[in-house]
Amino acid sequence: MEDKSNIQIVGISRRELLIGTLGAGLSWGVVNPSQLLADAGGPSPKFELSRDIPTRMYDGKVCWCHPRAGIVPDAGQSGQPRVVMTMNTLTVSGSDVFKAVYGLKTDDLSKTWSAPEPQEGLQIRQETIEGVERPVAVSDFWPTWHQKSQTLLGTGHTVVYSPDWNIPKDRPKHVVYSTYDPESDQWNPWNKMEIPGERFRSAGAGCTQRYDLEDGTILLPVYYKPPGGNSHVMVTHCQFDGKNLKYVKHGNELSIDNETRGLHEPSLTKFQDKYFLTLRNDKKGYVTTSSDGLNYDPYQPWRFDDGEELGNYNTQQHWVTHSDGLFLVYTRRGANNDHVFRHRAPLFIAQVDPEKLRVIRESERILVPERGARLGNFGVTQVSPQETWVTVAEWMQTWGPNHILPVDNKYGSDGSVFVARIQWKKPNQLFSS
Repeated sequence: MEDKSNIQIVGISRRELLIGTLGAGLSWGVVNPSQLLADAGGPSPKFELSRDIPTRMYDGKVCWCHPRAGIVPDAGQSGQPRVVMTMNTLTVSGSDVFKAVYGLKTDDLSKTWSAPEPQEGLQIRQETIEGVERPVAVSDFWPTWHQKSQTLLGTGHTVVYSPDWNIPKDRPKHVVYSTYDPESDQWNPWNKMEIPGERFRSAGAGCTQRYDLEDGTILLPVYYKPPGGNSHVMVTHCQFDGKNLKYVKHGNELSIDNETRGLHEPSLTKFQDKYFLTLRNDKKGYVTTSSDGLNYDPYQPWRFDDGEELGNYNTQQHWVTHSDGLFLVYTRRGANNDHVFRHRAPLFIAQVDPEKLRVIRESERILVPERGARLGNFGVTQVSPQETWVTVAEWMQTWGPNHILPVDNKYGSDGSVFVARIQWKKPNQLFSS
């Protein structure tokens, strides 16, 4: 586990609503909690937006990353849901060095948050791999409420390190999962979901957005690296009984034939009668659809409705799904953000035309403004029919010539964890708990 003596955690018990725009991204102010960002109009459904900061951490060595949340219905105050967030620590002197998973919660819809605490059930384990004892971490975790079993289930993947905390090029990877115990406010010890076959020796569900079917089975997107190839994507069909997650089968396998690392971090949703899958690639983001949730049509690059490419590349995109509209959350080029690593900030949301698979340009809004740090690793949580949250941390690391460097704080970043609260003007009929 990370040495807590070297980590200074800031918890914020009152709500901080931060206002920012693309043109004035460096001007931030704390406003009255009841104040909301003005509705920008455009396509429906309309929403208002507020931003909270439950915690922040950056000491020049460590910051938060991968904050994602799930709910436990009726476990909060006055019948409200408890919202449980998990996040990794990131050691900025290395590449993807995640040494601990912490958890925090709110029982009053973000008015107050508990202080982040290490989660023993999600701690690092030592495993002997190819004759060498190596640390294995849980990473890219995503909690989501499983209605059929009434269980908060989180999925992600394992990261295998060398003894000196570097990531070997050829390494096994597993889908990892854990369940949350509301009584102890702790995550249970993590398990691996096995996918049979040597082809899937390095397969995980890190940062992937799943879809739960009415019968309780789960469509879980997975990406894997077959021997000698680049990364492929598939959607697995899984059983879950409230304790154990079991692979049943998978659909067609999606790949890309170019000089990149392949396809990664797929995210899945269902809108109306169609399934939508969004894909990460080094050069651009892609989207595809399916009628059965397992087998997908040829993918196409994300574009605006005027035909111009979206400009997202080498990072995640995730879905916000409302009964009256489908939305994409993403980062992109062309936002006065050339100083941000891989243009991973600001964080945008825009409505998607589900027939043309295009992002509606006039609907684009900034969820979280950029302050020099990247915002590309984030999560989406359906909290209630009235609210959907997007959670993200300022990743305080960048790359210079042959060096890993801390972010230049001159733009205002400080390791904050943001909760962007989308407050629907019309309730989301897709929400169920």
